[in-house]
Amino acid sequence: MRKILFFIIFISNFAFAQMPNISGVWLNNSKPYVGTIGNDKEVIKLKINISEQDKKNDQEYFVSGYTVVENNYSKFEGKLKITKYRDAKKKGVVYGDYELVEENKGKHSGVFTGKFIYTFKWNKTSEKIQSQYIELIGDWKSYDKTLDFKTRLKNQ
Repeated sequence: MRKILFFIIFISNFAFAQMPNISGVWLNNSKPYVGTIGNDKEVIKLKINISEQDKKNDQEYFVSGYTVVENNYSKFEGKLKITKYRDAKKKGVVYGDYELVEENKGKHSGVFTGKFIYTFKWNKTSEKIQSQYIELIGDWKSYDKTLDFKTRLKNQ
């Protein structure tokens, strides 16, 4: 009986385990993500101002902020969804999908979709994350379907 009780408690810990809230990671220490968009590799900056973990699905994060390409400034809202997590003793890797929807303000606004990868090192002594690297790789499509560009952004 004792073994069965221990087994049930052990299994329930896995069933009700919460993903830690890493919403602060996406804010990138108040710095923009920088990268390229399109065939001409135009510089794009993406700044996340708000990041919140979904209370119903702890694998998803709601984000909002703005993008800047040349003189085009657009606000966006969207979500980041964790799909896989791999943990080694000193290094962690988080994989996921993202969708960021810009406000519809004409030809140069649209939707970003793609995959992200977040890698970090864990310092056991200080019990803090170090060497964070976040990369978002995907596409941007205009609302009117006339523009479709590859995008690649990373944290600084």
